[in-house]
Amino acid sequence: MKRNVKAELIENRIRDGFKKINFVLPSDVKKAIEEALKKETVFLARFTLENILKNNQIAGKNRLPLCQDCGLAVVYVEIGEDVNIRGSMADAIRRGVKEAYAAAFLRKSVCCPLTRENTRTNLPPVIHYNLIKGDSLKIYIMSKGGGSDNKSRLKMLTPSDGIEGIMDFVCETVKKAGSSACPPYIVGVGIGGSFDTVSSLAKRALFRKIGSGNRDKTLKKMEKEILKRINRLNIGAGGFGGVTTALAVHIDSEPCHIASLPVAVNINCHSARSLSLKF
Repeated sequence: MKRNVKAELIENRIRDGFKKINFVLPSDVKKAIEEALKKETVFLARFTLENILKNNQIAGKNRLPLCQDCGLAVVYVEIGEDVNIRGSMADAIRRGVKEAYAAAFLRKSVCCPLTRENTRTNLPPVIHYNLIKGDSLKIYIMSKGGGSDNKSRLKMLTPSDGIEGIMDFVCETVKKAGSSACPPYIVGVGIGGSFDTVSSLAKRALFRKIGSGNRDKTLKKMEKEILKRINRLNIGAGGFGGVTTALAVHIDSEPCHIASLPVAVNINCHSARSLSLKF
């Protein structure tokens, strides 16, 4: 039996969701920053972490954006085969994004890549669709800053590079990013798939809650080891050194061709604005 979902409901929740994430840090990110502050001994790094928390408090209280870069709207849709959308889902998502950025006076950061002319609506959003069994509908939204996306990388490793090669590439990417992408970071890693899908895996990994262990034992072990190595880089909060360059490393993986080992790293800044919507 088909389950009906009105496009209008999707539009409203997308609009409210994008307004919310631009004003308040997700609770898991806030908690991770608070925990990092407890461990930090470097004065300027502590000062930075304290001000990130203060900024979050002011933004939430006064309904002001957490960051002047209000991001590119990224949307992942996970929709069951038994869900019937009454209206156009794509149009509903676009309208929701447009309304949120207009109503909340969020900076509109989308432009033509060649002429650099601003679309003035923050449209179009980047939308990924995943069809699954059943009648569930989940939509994951993110305001992704340009600075952190700019420091992300993709590399087609060879199978012989193995796990060590993957971990080296992730750490090298963070080291090259330095302080440019506003640490402390959340690091999303995609492994496998193909050239055109591995970057999506990396970004999708950023939606996982900090502190949630990977279901795969090997990937869970890799996440812990990579995080440990990254935090030895001494980049630290704001680039001032210290023990917390990254709050978490999240890996998403899928099978790949026998001749390939695609790896992508998508860095998220401390203003990690995301939310999951269940319908």
